[in-house]
Amino acid sequence: MTAPSRRWGLTVPLIGVPLPDHRTFVQALPDLGYTDLWSAETNGTDAFTPLALAAAWEPTLRLGTAIVPVYTRGPALIAMSAAALNAAAPGRFVLGLGASSPVIVGDWNGIAFDEPYRRSRDVLRVVRAALAGERVNGEFDSFTIKRFKLDQAPGTTPPPILLAALRPQMLRLAGREADGTILNWLAAGDVARCVDAMQAPGKEVAARIFVCPTPDTDYARQLGRALISTYLTVPAYAAFHDWLGRGDALRPMHQAWAAGDRAAAAAAIPDEVVDDLVLHGAPERCREQVQAYAAAGVTTPVIAMLPTPEMSDPAAILDIVARLGGDR
Repeated sequence: MTAPSRRWGLTVPLIGVPLPDHRTFVQALPDLGYTDLWSAETNGTDAFTPLALAAAWEPTLRLGTAIVPVYTRGPALIAMSAAALNAAAPGRFVLGLGASSPVIVGDWNGIAFDEPYRRSRDVLRVVRAALAGERVNGEFDSFTIKRFKLDQAPGTTPPPILLAALRPQMLRLAGREADGTILNWLAAGDVARCVDAMQAPGKEVAARIFVCPTPDTDYARQLGRALISTYLTVPAYAAFHDWLGRGDALRPMHQAWAAGDRAAAAAAIPDEVVDDLVLHGAPERCREQVQAYAAAGVTTPVIAMLPTPEMSDPAAILDIVARLGGDR
């Protein structure tokens, strides 16, 4: 068995669990081997609210956003939210930033998804300076900031900032100017290439890892195909997997998707690609597969638990969460 990871995270909110009902789960996590709680932001909850609740419910878990899009809030508002959550959970908050996607930014929020690298770099620089207590004033490539200063900045104890990255240019930016990176939609065998591209040994590498903890292989693969065909047809993820070497394997999916045949696109994804990107099996088996990411260089594995037929009630969900837990 591979060496255990020192950190072990879970993505919230849990699918199918109302946000107010997370308190029992959150309070149980430290005894189940979890050190971290990471939020997501797509079309459900925002990234900050679940962590604000968790900060009040449990005093030891580290809390991270994965991610806050750099387009949908201004840099000043991102800095304010980060400072507030850092004050609510001193020393336990990590700000994860990322470009997000044209669908979330453009289609859902009506904001132009222009020059994601420059926008990510500029927001990272402004937020880092603001959290350090500096007054930010000047022209950046993607916007202009005039005399912004946080009223209550963390100052000497700002939260770490991680930058979501998929390909070499953004990974190098994360390694050079952030405190680490956040990876998404990759296999354990892909980790080393991403870490090498950062060119920053020793920095944090968090990874959201999709886990479907069920022995029903057909169910897991069907759900995995639906998710993969939805996400990996996004241009940034398509380019990411081309870079990782899956271009040929995923080409039939892209062709069917471009033709408007969503069912055929999902069906065209090979089993081995699904099995690499969506871990499945009994919870204990899934846990071993997550440890392979840690052995490959992920310092903070973050489980994104997908719904399964076994999750019939809160007690069953908690049992599965417990069986996926880290060393304790």
